[in-house]
Amino acid sequence: MNRRRRCAWLWLAAAIAPAAHAQSQRSPVLQVSVVASELTPSERAASQALLQQVGQRLPAGWVTRDAAPIQLQWRRDLPAQVHGRAIGNRILLDHALLDAWSMQPASARTDISAPATRAAMAALVHELAHVRDRGAGSTLSRDPRLRDLAGWQVRPWRVGRGANRFSDRSPDAYERHSPAEFVAVNLEHYVLDADYACRRPALAAWFSERLGPPHAAAACAPTLPYLQADNDAGAMSLLALDPARVYAVDYLLAEGNEQPMSRWGHGMLRLVICAPGRVPGPACRLDLQYHRVLSFRAFVGDVQISSWRGLTGSYPSRLFVLPLNQVIDEYTKVELRALSSVPLALRPDEIAALLTRAAQVHWSYDGRYYFISNNCAVETYKLLHDGVPRLAEAGMSSITPRGVRQRLQRAGLADLHVLDDRAQATRQGYYFESAAAHYQAMFDVLRRGIPVPQMSVAQWLDAAPGARAQWFDRGGLRETAAALLLEQAALRRQELIARDALKRLLRPGIAERAAVQDQLQSLFVRQARLSHPAALLDGPGYGLPQSDEQQRVRAQVAQASSGLADGWKQLQALGRQQLSAELRDDLEQSEANVERLRARLRVLAQPVQAVAAVPEQAIAK
Repeated sequence: MNRRRRCAWLWLAAAIAPAAHAQSQRSPVLQVSVVASELTPSERAASQALLQQVGQRLPAGWVTRDAAPIQLQWRRDLPAQVHGRAIGNRILLDHALLDAWSMQPASARTDISAPATRAAMAALVHELAHVRDRGAGSTLSRDPRLRDLAGWQVRPWRVGRGANRFSDRSPDAYERHSPAEFVAVNLEHYVLDADYACRRPALAAWFSERLGPPHAAAACAPTLPYLQADNDAGAMSLLALDPARVYAVDYLLAEGNEQPMSRWGHGMLRLVICAPGRVPGPACRLDLQYHRVLSFRAFVGDVQISSWRGLTGSYPSRLFVLPLNQVIDEYTKVELRALSSVPLALRPDEIAALLTRAAQVHWSYDGRYYFISNNCAVETYKLLHDGVPRLAEAGMSSITPRGVRQRLQRAGLADLHVLDDRAQATRQGYYFESAAAHYQAMFDVLRRGIPVPQMSVAQWLDAAPGARAQWFDRGGLRETAAALLLEQAALRRQELIARDALKRLLRPGIAERAAVQDQLQSLFVRQARLSHPAALLDGPGYGLPQSDEQQRVRAQVAQASSGLADGWKQLQALGRQQLSAELRDDLEQSEANVERLRARLRVLAQPVQAVAAVPEQAIAK
């Protein structure tokens, strides 16, 4: 149904009253008079029946006691595709809606799923909502909290609010035309849809607080759906998260490095999720395998990251849900960046509200990434601001991840004291060291047992794989174990070098690499679909996907993930053939080094295992 011209909302308005079936004589009633001069007796009766049917569904707190009467007129001269208009306390509706509703069988006139019934009731509720919203003392569409929830987000770097980018999983694109239209469109669904509170829980709670609960509401599942990354490359799965299992939320900061796009660091939120069956408490911090990370990232569907495109908003900004262990490996082992995890002072109800907002963002937000003005820090700040009203008053805005954390600390919302004792913070899971220090310690073990010429771990990793390999047979168990860990790090480093080289080689326009380029672009398209959860669902649904929609998502994700994992493996094999002989040899030599050290370690460990198997009595003799 096209609403773009349906409602010409005007400035003149007044309040209305609630349902005709008011709960008591003291409650105001819906005062709507039908202009009957051009209606037949049957049309007048149909109008009254429709009004009564809508009135029975309006929440009890819809209007104030001093509401003025409303006049309803059916018109045949409204512009095409305009279903209604609200002018002051007058509502004009398209006569065709009444005709279609009246021509139905009697049973269909009360069936909300019947198209003609739905259209007539929705149009009437929509215009009643405009009258209610413009009434004296009304603050629905002008409420800052409503605009937060609706998607007109604050801009931390300047005054005002940005454009509404919550375009996915919308019941009607017209809702983003203005806050007034957002209220009217959503009140249609709040009044008429039993599952509105399950699809848009935060908005339903806001409307319920101001207008009263809806006439009928379906029971909602206790879990929130998120599409999460799995450990295999390209693999995804659907996570059903119960907010009651989330013990705490931490501000997770990855330290910066020398890369231009990473110099400020990266700000994320860590969800401390308790293992199934565990009562929420401090022990949940030990359940690392269940912890998840909410991370805003630019989705780059290309072989190379463009700084210019990052500055000009050419990349989508997505909210990714990642396993904590994967994030730790990514930053500490691959990028050699430390992570600090600082608890936020949030109550359980605030954690639930934050997770609800995160789910809404995950399924509905289609933002753009700007390196300066809408980066990870800004997106995380907006999530906290919109998710927890108390945080909106804390003045947390900043364009840098450290700036957001400092403001959280200043407001008493983040406890940085957990990082004071670095060793204790590491033991308790508040700090994850960069592997660089660990690699240096392993190199010191290696150098004490083997007279290698290198003086630092950096020099050792810079050496050619063949030059490192000549020392492998000279060490004992400790030295071999240390060498294996270092060689695994060297292999990861070599893979990054090869990947960077491959990106440059696979630029469009090189005919002899067309097959690899085509497969790469195909994988990017499929990966982009998985990074955009709403794209997995077609059909009329809106908001958070419900159980039947979740089943469809699971099936699509399982199929796509399997294909992506295989596709990346095939591409890796094809891409390796495009590398220079030197790079390919170094990569293959590094892989051979790892296998050689593993085999040697197994041989050296056998005597130790044999001694461990001897009974204590035999050792004593």
